[in-house]
Amino acid sequence: MGFLKLGEVVLLFDQRSKKYLVRVDPAKEFHTDFGKIRLSELLKKDYGEEIQSHLGRTFKIIKPRISDLISKIERPGTIVLSKDVGQIVAGTGVGPGDFILDAGTGSGALAIYLGYLVQPNGKVITYEIKSEFIEIAKRNIELVGLNHIITVKNKDVTQGFEENEVDLITLDLSSPEKVIEHAKSALKAGGYVVIYSPFIEQVQKVNEALHRYSLQEIKTIECLTREIEVTKRGTRPKTRMVGHTGYLTFARKI
Repeated sequence: MGFLKLGEVVLLFDQRSKKYLVRVDPAKEFHTDFGKIRLSELLKKDYGEEIQSHLGRTFKIIKPRISDLISKIERPGTIVLSKDVGQIVAGTGVGPGDFILDAGTGSGALAIYLGYLVQPNGKVITYEIKSEFIEIAKRNIELVGLNHIITVKNKDVTQGFEENEVDLITLDLSSPEKVIEHAKSALKAGGYVVIYSPFIEQVQKVNEALHRYSLQEIKTIECLTREIEVTKRGTRPKTRMVGHTGYLTFARKI
């Protein structure tokens, strides 16, 4: 049994199962509609224990998973959702020790997911041309504690990558077909490139480029998620579902 450390990020669950992400900081208080919590008291607590607000409300202290952290990051726009991340991971076999390039950082969500998976010896380098996105991504990467794994570069990847012998390249760009030649050069033999495309026109252009540069095992998929609603009255699919977010195109350098 140990105590939480200064600067550690923890998840607090209230009695409504509403969750809050906080950093252990003795100089601060955290305010909710269930009352304020003195964050200094977390230094006397461990995961699985409880802490009370000044109103006597109880919060459970939980160690956050990567999915919890992603749900709380700062987002300048839409992010690649977990349903699509799962397909990328399953389709490429990415894992500990891998070297990944990511282009089109945005909030850094995909880079964070991948950075979490390649620990402890892997690395992710993510390219972004918009300075405002770079600052947001850096804050999010710091929040989840992956500064040692993920590096953000301010560079236009249509001009090429600076790295080679890469296991995986992910592209979330408006014109990914302009990067395929550079991606092939940067990949190691057997490495994958995965392109996220919101529109079918992008898919068509990127498929043409993949064939032009002789990449192999080319396929495009769409992943849809439908939750099932279980009630006393009966069980059925929920009326609303997570439908189209983007197409994923996979290819491999052989």
